[in-house]
Amino acid sequence: MAGGVGSRFWPVSRTEYPKQFIDFFGVGKTLIQSTYDRFLRICPPENIFIVTNEIYTQIIKEQIPDISNNQILAEPIMRNTAPCISYGSMKIAQLNPEATIVVAPSDHTISNQDAFVEAIEQSLQAASQNDVLITLGIKPSRPDTGYGYIQYVDSSLKTDEQFHKVKTFTEKPNLELAKSFLQSGDFLWNAGIFIWSAKSINKAFLKHLPDMHEIFQQGNSMFNTDQEVEFIGNAYQQCTNISIDFGIMEKADNVYVLPADFGWSDLGTWASIYDIAEHDYVGNAVIPSEKVMMFNSSNCMVNVPKNKLVILQDLHNYIVVESNNTLLICPRSEEQSIKQIVADVKSKFGTKYI
Repeated sequence: MAGGVGSRFWPVSRTEYPKQFIDFFGVGKTLIQSTYDRFLRICPPENIFIVTNEIYTQIIKEQIPDISNNQILAEPIMRNTAPCISYGSMKIAQLNPEATIVVAPSDHTISNQDAFVEAIEQSLQAASQNDVLITLGIKPSRPDTGYGYIQYVDSSLKTDEQFHKVKTFTEKPNLELAKSFLQSGDFLWNAGIFIWSAKSINKAFLKHLPDMHEIFQQGNSMFNTDQEVEFIGNAYQQCTNISIDFGIMEKADNVYVLPADFGWSDLGTWASIYDIAEHDYVGNAVIPSEKVMMFNSSNCMVNVPKNKLVILQDLHNYIVVESNNTLLICPRSEEQSIKQIVADVKSKFGTKYI
C-alpha cells in the first residue's frame, strides 16, 4: 500500500512527492524501494502488486522499473485501506483463486530482515491451512501512544500454537492506558501487516462490508484486462471511506495475531526518524551530515539538502528541516502541531508549498 501523503513529514514529504518515495536515511533507497526489495525474498517480482493513487504511478515506474503496468493498482481517489485491499484481493483472486496474500504498508522500516521473512513465511503457511485473518503484532518496548494495540488470548491455532486469537483492537490510547497495556503483558503493537488467503478475505468482505464486496465483484471479468482502469474509476466513486481495521478486523471472529520482533518502526513522525537514525555523542541526528555544523547543540533532528551549509548554535531538542524552498524549525515536543501548520500554510499560501 503506497497511497498516503505523509503530511507529518512536511516539508520533505509533499502531496506530489510523499514520504514513501523519499530516502530519509541517506542509504540510497527510498522507503518503497526498501519494501519492494524485502518482499523479493518472499515471492517472485511478478507477484508483487502496489496500490497507490494514480498521480504516483509514474514515480513508481521510475523507482521500481521492473514492475509491470498490471502490477500497479491506481486509485482514482483516496478511500482509506478497505477499498484498496478489496480491490487488490479480488484482482489477485482472479489471477489465482488459491492465492495467499500479504498486505503491507510501503513506508515502514524493518531492521531484522531475516526475522521479518521468517514471520511472513510462517504466517503464509498458517493462512493457507486455516480460514483466518492474520495480523502481525509487535512486542512493545515502551508505552507508545502513537500506535494501535492488539489484545490477545491464550486460545491458539491448532496448526501453529504461536498464533493467538485476537480479543480487542485499541487505537492510540492515552499514556496511562498504554502503560497498563504493557503491564498486562497480553497487548502488542498493531503493525498493520496482514496475511490471509484470497478466499478468506473476500469472504470477510462479503460478511462485514457487503456493499463494498459487491462493488468490486462486478469487476471480476474486467480485472487484469484493458477495462480494469475504467471500471475502478467508477467503482471508487461508490466506495465508503473506511479502514480495514474498522471495517473488517474489529468485527471478524477469526482474527489471529503472531507476536513478532523484527525491528519494526512505523515511520509516522519526525520522532520516529530520530529514533532510528544514527546520533552523535550529544544526541543529534543529522541527515545528511556533510555540511551541517552543530555548536553547543543537542538532541536535534536535522534534515537539510546535502549541498547546503547549515550552522546551528545553542539549539536543543529541535526539528530543523528544509526542503522545497521551505524551512521548518520546531521543538521536538511540539511536532504533533506540524499537521496543523500544514493546514495553515495551505490556507494562507494555497497548495504551492504543500
